[in-house]
This record gives sequence, structure tokens and C-alpha cells, in this order.
Amino acid sequence: MASTQPDLYKALLQALILARKDAGITQVELAARIGRRQTFVSKYETEERRLDVAEYIAIARAIGAEPFELMRSAEATR
Repeated sequence: MASTQPDLYKALLQALILARKDAGITQVELAARIGRRQTFVSKYETEERRLDVAEYIAIARAIGAEPFELMRSAEATR
């Protein structure tokens, strides 16, 4: 199913990727923290796979970011 808000989704994803990189966490480290394989992280970061809201929140928390602040920031930049 296509997003009705593709620009917002891309901004949310970029905020999450930037937060991971700023925290100095690799895809492999993040995958271990969330109990998934590195390919899971790679696939959502390259938009091959979409994240649902619960996954987004869990990933943000796993990298030490406040998920709702990331969402507010992404919304403001689009």
C-alpha cells in the first residue's frame, strides 16, 4: 500500500537514520539491540521495507532518541 504522506515518511526515516548515526550506532549494533538481523535495518533505511509506528518507536528508543521528538522534528522540516 502506498503512503498518503510520502514526504513525511521520508523525513521520519531520515530523522531516524541521522539519530542512529549521531549516536555512533552501526546497523549491526542496532539490529542486536532490537533483536533483528542487520538486513532488517538496511531494508528500512533504503526504503525497501516500511516501518510501522510501533517499530519506529522501538527503534528510536533503542538508539536513545525520543521518538516523538524525532517525529515533531521531521514534521517541521518537510
